[in-house]
Amino acid sequence: MQDKVTYEYAIIRIVPKVEREEFFNAGVLLFSKRKNFLEIKYKIDQNKLEAFSGDLDLTMLNNHLKAWEDICKGSPKGGCIGEFEVSDRFRWLAAPRSTIIQSSKTHSGLCSDPQEELELLFKAFVL
Repeated sequence: MQDKVTYEYAIIRIVPKVEREEFFNAGVLLFSKRKNFLEIKYKIDQNKLEAFSGDLDLTMLNNHLKAWEDICKGSPKGGCIGEFEVSDRFRWLAAPRSTIIQSSKTHSGLCSDPQEELELLFKAFVL
């Protein structure tokens, strides 16, 4: 048990028509303070996107999620948010919003390897 660390995660959702509140899962955002880990893994299923709305551009959505990835990495491309501490970047990304890309409430758990846990959560909730 001593080798386990706490982590928090949020599911990334695509909400094509915000007013209808329908969504599908597209990714996972995982943060572990003790491991100084913040990463996102995502994949937008084009068939699901087209079934929900033919109006949205897959490239545009992927570009927005790439910006989230830059923020996670603390990259200069992440702008001023990318300069925040890791925990603040996670809180900013996981904050409630009423846009096409949203995140679920945050959930917590214990794991030995945050990267491995991210993969497991991605398979369970997105694929």
